[in-house]
Amino acid sequence: MGKYDAYENKMKKTLEVLNKNLGAIRAGRANSAVLNKISIEYYGAQVPVEQVGAVSSPDPRTLVITPWDASTLKPIVKAIQTSDIGINPQNDGKVIRLVFPPLTEEHRKTLVKQVAKEGEEAKVAIRNIRRDALDKFKAAKKSGEMTEDDVKRSEKDIQALTDKYIKEIEAISAKKSKELQEI
Repeated sequence: MGKYDAYENKMKKTLEVLNKNLGAIRAGRANSAVLNKISIEYYGAQVPVEQVGAVSSPDPRTLVITPWDASTLKPIVKAIQTSDIGINPQNDGKVIRLVFPPLTEEHRKTLVKQVAKEGEEAKVAIRNIRRDALDKFKAAKKSGEMTEDDVKRSEKDIQALTDKYIKEIEAISAKKSKELQEI
């Protein structure tokens, strides 16, 4: 199945993006993945928060960020406050604490909808990859590089790949939704 590797790699990347996006959804437990999208300006460059300090979780509801350079404390606090994670950081001059409040039922439902939206976007991306592959097969047939039978076989193979990745997306989304409802 070597001729489909490029399409399968794109589908794998789509799953990686989905996993990263779902990991950033705050689920009531302390999870350092919520910091993935937060960066500060440090010596003229945008640097992710986890690269300017140590991130630890002393208990299930708390994240502690210990900056390696004390001058980054205020920029980290400001970046967290302006982000969309919805947690107000506590700064004691040495470390920054993020205390995750328990989820309300309303917030839980909103997060489940967000998970469904992320899953749907990933499915659309997979289908777009399939469409690109099918267009390429049809163009190859038109130019005489592929026979009608080759195109049919290739369409069947790419559909099997698409189905496999759609199932994986559904499983990942269902797992995250279940996790949100159990908290």
